Amino acid sequence: MNFSENYFIGIDVQSNRGCPYAVFNKSLQMVDSGWIPSNTSNGDLIADICSKYPNSHVGLDCPRMPLPGLREWYWRKGRWGKRITEVGSGRHCEVVIKAHNIANPQWTPIADKAPDWMRIGFSLFKEFQSWGQVYEVFPSASYKILQNVPEISCSLSFENFRSGPKDMIDAVISAVTVFEFIKGRGCEVGGGDGLGTIILPRPIPNSKSEVLHWPGRKTVGKEGVHSWL
Repeated sequence: MNFSENYFIGIDVQSNRGCPYAVFNKSLQMVDSGWIPSNTSNGDLIADICSKYPNSHVGLDCPRMPLPGLREWYWRKGRWGKRITEVGSGRHCEVVIKAHNIANPQWTPIADKAPDWMRIGFSLFKEFQSWGQVYEVFPSASYKILQNVPEISCSLSFENFRSGPKDMIDAVISAVTVFEFIKGRGCEVGGGDGLGTIILPRPIPNSKSEVLHWPGRKTVGKEGVHSWL
């Protein structure tokens, strides 16, 4: 891969005041930033961004799709088991994050239960996927993974921070997460249910191998199970 031609774009998805985006070059220098309106069609704006920064790798802080139905498998006390309630939200990638106590996911529901910000995210995934490689990121998880990793640094412009400083910082860490993943220093988790992975800027410390694999058709006993992730 020729990193001299790559850009890395991070986007924090929300419904209140728009979705901030941050663009970085191969030296992790911020070269652009801005806000994508959340209440209009953004095909033209996304086309402008991707045309201006070709060969981009995009990290979106949102689920890429709703659940097609209630989740069948749950993880509790170090094992998989069948769902025994009607909750059924969440994807494999979110279960992995929660099981390792990295962050608290906002469990992805079925389509008609998805909040506005998730619906915006579903739309943004479709728009950006027509232009290049798109990844799902989780800033809260990235912050924790990188809390003892001092060697990563980036340069920022504060030009577009005023509308939501924390939101723009989430866009920044989203772009940095993609950069570290593409450079081969990160990992991706989930995907066993066919509903996408989440990428992280570093491997999970002391990972639990069984939760990394979706149970599929394996039968797991339910004795003694009362509550589930």
